[in-house]
Amino acid sequence: MSEHVLISPRELSEIMASKSVVLVDTRDAANYAEAHLPGAVNIHEIFTYLATSTPDGLAALRDKFASAFGNAGLSGKETAVVYEQSMETGFGQSCRGYVLLRYLGYPREKIKVLHGGYAAWRAEGFPSTTEVPVPRPATFPTSSSAGNLLVDLSAMKTAVADKSIVKLDVRDVDEWIGESSSPYGKDFCPRKGRIPGSIWIEWYRMMKPTPTGQMFKSRQEILAECATAGISHETPVIVFCFKGARASNTFLALEEAGLKDVRLYFGSWNEWSRDPSLPIEQGLPYQVNAA
Repeated sequence: MSEHVLISPRELSEIMASKSVVLVDTRDAANYAEAHLPGAVNIHEIFTYLATSTPDGLAALRDKFASAFGNAGLSGKETAVVYEQSMETGFGQSCRGYVLLRYLGYPREKIKVLHGGYAAWRAEGFPSTTEVPVPRPATFPTSSSAGNLLVDLSAMKTAVADKSIVKLDVRDVDEWIGESSSPYGKDFCPRKGRIPGSIWIEWYRMMKPTPTGQMFKSRQEILAECATAGISHETPVIVFCFKGARASNTFLALEEAGLKDVRLYFGSWNEWSRDPSLPIEQGLPYQVNAA
């Protein structure tokens, strides 16, 4: 099995035949019901759950997903493979599942993301089913081994004042310049804008089209994208978006490319924008001269 988190459909097919695997489908119930990987368990809340990074919020997050993953049959012995429809149509939700598993302390070497998602699986001719499995519940092995993988609101406030840490905003352009507050609608959040001092690399830039759909770029291509924003292997980076899904996609891309210090502000803009005492920036980050 690959030492990387991303796993191809063929690699997945091979380990399904030889190892204990729990497949986690993050798509919505309708897509899951239409067809899914054989044996896959549907946990769509991996994508929809809105988290806050207060102590109570993080405790609720841990309880919620320790229970969900345990009910899916994850005990720490199985390899967890998370997937979405494709790497861009699910807005990074499979990668959000990877981050949640890491944060909860699941063994890192036993977490995989299906590269290209369900679309890539089907494009390569592998089987699907409508049969809904009945997994055997397990005790999910929570621990604090993930350390400071996630940044809470307090740490994000501190990071804003630290110019040595790159605050990487990967939202869509209308959110970055403050024309919209979220993918759920322009006025979903009370304020529009961005976290002060942040830089922008839209999450799409970590991927490129292939015959089977969008896939992550190569290590060198991702490093080249990072270089345009002054990010190197050694640069401390905190990634954020609206609720941590697109940021999880970028987080995984940066990890796979070998960046040494990448963390994720899971509360992201959904949390930051709701506190009127926190500063924001709006508009273009520089003055554009009229022609």
